[in-house]
Amino acid sequence: MKLYGKNEVGGVKHIPPGWDKWVGLVGNSCYYNYTLSINGKKVEHGSDPQKDYLTNVILEHSLEFLSQQNESSPFFMFLSPPSPHAPFTPFSRFKSKFSNLSAPRTPNFGMNGGMRKHWLLRQTPKILPPSVIESIDDVFRNRWRTLLSVDEMVYEVYVNLKKRKLLENTYIFFTSDNGFHLGQFSLPWDKRQLYEFDVRVPLLVRGPAVEKGVEIKHPVLNIDLAPTFLELANISIPADVDGESFAPYLKKSKEKLSNRTSFIIEHQGESTNEPIPGCPQYMAGEVHTCEIDCICEDSWNNTYTCVRQLSDKENLISCTFKDREDFGEAYNITEDPFQLKNVFPSLNADFSVHLRKLLYKSP
Repeated sequence: MKLYGKNEVGGVKHIPPGWDKWVGLVGNSCYYNYTLSINGKKVEHGSDPQKDYLTNVILEHSLEFLSQQNESSPFFMFLSPPSPHAPFTPFSRFKSKFSNLSAPRTPNFGMNGGMRKHWLLRQTPKILPPSVIESIDDVFRNRWRTLLSVDEMVYEVYVNLKKRKLLENTYIFFTSDNGFHLGQFSLPWDKRQLYEFDVRVPLLVRGPAVEKGVEIKHPVLNIDLAPTFLELANISIPADVDGESFAPYLKKSKEKLSNRTSFIIEHQGESTNEPIPGCPQYMAGEVHTCEIDCICEDSWNNTYTCVRQLSDKENLISCTFKDREDFGEAYNITEDPFQLKNVFPSLNADFSVHLRKLLYKSP
């Protein structure tokens, strides 16, 4: 993966096409001691608790941008704060919040995946040690603490839009890029698994003619956002754009979306060629991200492709792994929402063959 701002991808002077104002973080998520590209100019930030907290800096730039907007010209603003991404650093004012809260103890919390799970989940401890559970709870609390700054950002943008009389003519989308687990199947914290807790993300929309409290039942994916934005802006959607617009649902149109009842979920497992510190049981090239008690969150053979079936009649996921075991997992999520019982071995043999042909057919 090439990170923005690095020399090999054009450095801070590179501004992706289409942006009138560009504020880009160099490298991966952080909260202090970072570098931004401000319209192609390198700007460094330090560790001042009040001036340099990245979420707040993004808010400042957003309000400056909004101050230049008016009712006569449409605009698009994309805000991507680091919260609640690692390293989970809260703003100083929120460091003591939620001190009595713990991560949700779901039915699959702190339990080994068992023999019917993929190898990565079979290597987790049968019972999580208290020290690991303590660290999970600490991550949970700090993630919530970082999101308080996001709450303030959302509020300030909302108030500013209302003050400038732009609110009732502006769509606001609130979403994320991935789910997250905290102790499920004895995995401490990460986001690379095929289960609902890592796959599902929130999507809230406010805007003109959007009814309060209405829930879209049709499956909506991240790839649907771009064509939806285009349609709401009355811009033609190119034929080669992935996804489909769900704007008709927002505008109460009688036009229906496609009959999508299934979609693909994929992950390419990662491993490192470096030794895992303190974990001699793992050879180079096997695993990746073993941050606590040698419990690994990813591996080369955690490479899977799933068909997620979701409709009024079906709520299923069926997955195959590219590994030496030719492993498979499948779950009826209506009957088993915490994905405790792998029913892949009981699937019809013809369906298993069909699934593998579908997932791994040559382009």
